[in-house]
Amino acid sequence: MDVQAFVDVEEEFHQRVSGIVWCTVTTIDRAGRPRSRILHPVWDGSTGYIMTGRHTLKARHLAEHPYVSLSYWDLQKGIVYADCRAEWLDDPEDRLRTWKLFESTPEPYGYNPRLFFSAPDDPEFGVLKLTPWRIEVTSLADLAQRRPPRVWRQPA
Repeated sequence: MDVQAFVDVEEEFHQRVSGIVWCTVTTIDRAGRPRSRILHPVWDGSTGYIMTGRHTLKARHLAEHPYVSLSYWDLQKGIVYADCRAEWLDDPEDRLRTWKLFESTPEPYGYNPRLFFSAPDDPEFGVLKLTPWRIEVTSLADLAQRRPPRVWRQPA
């Protein structure tokens, strides 16, 4: 069932992603093949952020295909899919703001960025901004009872 606005799925979306925390993120490699890994985004409204290595295989994939698909799943909490455009935030103010977002968000959803990076100006520290064009919220119970998922699409 399509919903008209992000607000129609926002509360359920945030409950699930903040409770599940880790998700599978899939990129497309330079040969057009999918490649998945587990990452830890934090969402602010309908925008997600991932702190990650700036010079990685993932970065090379995104240079060719700047799109990712995220999948969250937990038996009790449900399922969330988010299809997004990913872009690097290289502005020092954006990097610092994202650092503070992760640092100030209570664990386990947030975390201390110093576990992975020395400081917001660490050259290996990268920030991916996720702008979704499609978010789907569902559950195994929904699937078993043949209830359609709730799907929000970014207006074109």
